[in-house]
Amino acid sequence: MSRLPLLFIVTGMIGFALFHAVSLSSLLGWLDDGVRGPEGWFNAHLFVLGWATMLAMGAYYQLISVVLQTKIYSEKLGFLHYATFTVGLFGLLFGFALGKTAMIALFAALAFAGILLFAWNVGATLLGAAKWDAITSSAGMAVLYLVLTGLAGMAMGVNFAAGWWNDLHQRLFGTHIWLGTVGWFGLLITGFSYKMLPMFFLSHGHPTALQKAVFVLWNAAVLAGAAVLLAGGGATPMLVAVALLAAAIAVYNVHILQIRKHRHKKNPGAGIRWSMYGNHAFAAIAAGALIWALVRPPALTETGTLLLAGWLYLPGWVSFMILSYASKIVPFLWWTLKYGQRAGQPGTPLMAGLLDERKANALLAAVAVTFFLPAAGLALDLEAMVAAGGSLHSAVSLAYMALLGLVFTR
Repeated sequence: MSRLPLLFIVTGMIGFALFHAVSLSSLLGWLDDGVRGPEGWFNAHLFVLGWATMLAMGAYYQLISVVLQTKIYSEKLGFLHYATFTVGLFGLLFGFALGKTAMIALFAALAFAGILLFAWNVGATLLGAAKWDAITSSAGMAVLYLVLTGLAGMAMGVNFAAGWWNDLHQRLFGTHIWLGTVGWFGLLITGFSYKMLPMFFLSHGHPTALQKAVFVLWNAAVLAGAAVLLAGGGATPMLVAVALLAAAIAVYNVHILQIRKHRHKKNPGAGIRWSMYGNHAFAAIAAGALIWALVRPPALTETGTLLLAGWLYLPGWVSFMILSYASKIVPFLWWTLKYGQRAGQPGTPLMAGLLDERKANALLAAVAVTFFLPAAGLALDLEAMVAAGGSLHSAVSLAYMALLGLVFTR
């Protein structure tokens, strides 16, 4: 059992705790004020890179091996990737906190170098295995979008430093966010769900045709949205991308219901049940957002709408899916590393005993419920509700992460 995936996952858990500790201390004021500025950049990159991407990279190193039944191309390259990306990320965060442009540029380049090492390692593994289905294709495209996200971010950095292509800055900013959120995280979650949900539901014989449909629709949404944003298109052209994304989410939900229908395990665990609830809520929100956009297209470019959409998508779907799956991934990795060679021997704990399922279920429910409080505050433009709801959400999120952390004491 390699320590590499666990290294990324533990670091991501620390990043999650730091993000919510900072959010708790600021009462989510940075979100209400917008993300344009050093404080917003700090919090956004701590959440997106320090938590979600860090843990996702660890999951890649573990799940790619499971999917392909082969080792990662180079474990040494993986450790180099970890060191490069982690030093670059935390240097970048300090640069944002201190407002030091040169520091931001140096460590952003280092973090991007880490992303390139990750792409090389995953790409070489996929090409070597030569197995192409919806899971591996989604994994490959997700990493490509992560690289493109980094390129757009680096281009914005060059603009800040040299003043080149000023007319492109806002376009690059939108493209950077779209590729990272919809491209990287969207294909990451949907692709790996095709492996994880059947595994935990013990589903056999479920149809897979809709996986290809989701892959095509989701990529079409990513490419359409990026093209519109990079070209400086308005709200009306963006409706095409939003409609494609809503269609992809709807088809994805139909497919995961097919997986559930063919299950041979009634109770897959609290995390998997909550991942299903989160996906269905996400589909309903996406459908509502599409209807709203069709009725009032200019809303797609309004700051309040974009902030609300970002909150619904990132903490609401991306982070919640990762938290839900972590309830399975973290105990598995720790048990395999610590007890794998003692399986079946007297005194060896069961993997299921590493995490208290009842507490996990209660805390995931609390995370889900409290998430909607700052969302309502953003929708109604009520700063007090954003602050109070966000603080409560951060508090229960920290409690859930502490519960996951207790796994390492078993």
